[in-house]
Amino acid sequence: MKVVYSDEYKQVYASDPASAPGRIEAIEIALRGKVKFIEPVAASEEDILKVHTPHHIRDVEREGVYDIAALAAGGAILAAETALTEPCFAVIRPPGHHASAGSAWGFCYFNNMSIALLKLHREGKIKKAFILDFDLHYGDGNVNILGSKEYITILNPTAANRNEYLKSVEAKLAQTDADMIAVSAGFDNHEQDWGGLLKTEDYRFMGQLVREAARRNNGGCFGILEGGYNHGVLGKNVLAFIEGMGM
Repeated sequence: MKVVYSDEYKQVYASDPASAPGRIEAIEIALRGKVKFIEPVAASEEDILKVHTPHHIRDVEREGVYDIAALAAGGAILAAETALTEPCFAVIRPPGHHASAGSAWGFCYFNNMSIALLKLHREGKIKKAFILDFDLHYGDGNVNILGSKEYITILNPTAANRNEYLKSVEAKLAQTDADMIAVSAGFDNHEQDWGGLLKTEDYRFMGQLVREAARRNNGGCFGILEGGYNHGVLGKNVLAFIEGMGM
């Protein structure tokens, strides 16, 4: 399976946990030799402007993180385009699901998912999209930008019980007819991470559900990295999800 990755994502661009040294390396080590890494290019400012205001882009530039944020958005685009023919995952950072059109928080700068999906739809490559955001934290940026689009459905599972959580994901994916299943994949709800709810096998199961929905709808599927901060388990959790999607 193809995985979007660049050594540039290893750079420590801020002091927050998403940018911590060793985080991306933990994933790269777990995936090395098991997947085919493909190199992204930065998203164009034109594609970023389809989602974000010029003022917000200037704010990101002033923080000195424009280049790495644009490369993350470009990684999401490459994953989405690859997913038109085969499943794909993007090991990118900074994350993006807390970035709205004119603001961002939660370690995010540009909304990677929105930039990728709106580009695919604008170019006529997809008709409908279903976003599964299984990050511990509610993806307010995804909802603020994409929630009003009639061709996009977003699921942020909220059940506090592990079995109910997985059942809700299974039920919603079984109902969708979207031709692109996209995942904001944050692994911070793992039992050994901040959320303490899910097991490694649950990410494999959700990956299987995603792939099944894509196959049923004769469409594609991809995931992009959001949260996940315990470096000791992050790599194996990402690998489990990729295995579920059909590695």
